[in-house]
Amino acid sequence: MASSGGYGDASQKVDYVFKVVLIGDSAVGKSQILSRFARNEFSLDSKATIGVEFQTRTMVIQHKSVKAQIWDTAGQERYRAVTSAYYRGAVGAMLVYDITKRQTFDHIPRWLEELRAHADKNIVIILIGNKTDLEEQRAVPTEDAKEFAEKEGLFFLETSALEATNVEEAFVTVLTEIFNIVNKRNLVAGDDQANGNPASLSGKKIVIPGPAQVIPEKNSMCCRS
Repeated sequence: MASSGGYGDASQKVDYVFKVVLIGDSAVGKSQILSRFARNEFSLDSKATIGVEFQTRTMVIQHKSVKAQIWDTAGQERYRAVTSAYYRGAVGAMLVYDITKRQTFDHIPRWLEELRAHADKNIVIILIGNKTDLEEQRAVPTEDAKEFAEKEGLFFLETSALEATNVEEAFVTVLTEIFNIVNKRNLVAGDDQANGNPASLSGKKIVIPGPAQVIPEKNSMCCRS
């Protein structure tokens, strides 16, 4: 099980770095989810994100130190040009909608399609219905989202960044799943080289291999529409 790392603990040795991207329409609370996880803060006068930013937090999963590098991007269409660079190297994704705005949920399939077009095919994805503190304004039944997540093979949680409900759990779910996938691969690699060191990837950014992910060749991402 994962244990919380410090919110600014830079001194410890890092075994793994996992890049996780937040995607979804603007104003669904992506930046608030990030600041709740990375700094345990919530800002009532949050401004729209411009371009791309990321924050990190280090956690311990099964006695290994895992640095989560969480990338946040503007949901506005005018920033979509950053797409392929934004997704490159991501091993986890959080697909966020606002439970009080049906349209933000209706756009999820489009975000998922974009994610699958640009990211690694083995990326770990969680669907997040944010703003459960506004239950009386709910426009997206939990069942609808659950059904969609099951159909698409996604994890699913409803969160409130404001009340800090399920935010930690959402990140821990994604990071633990990535950790397990990477560890399985390391064990296989370790078996291949007798007495090899399965932790030989320690300290490097771990990228789950897949299309254009092992050693990205130049221009391998340039020509996908």
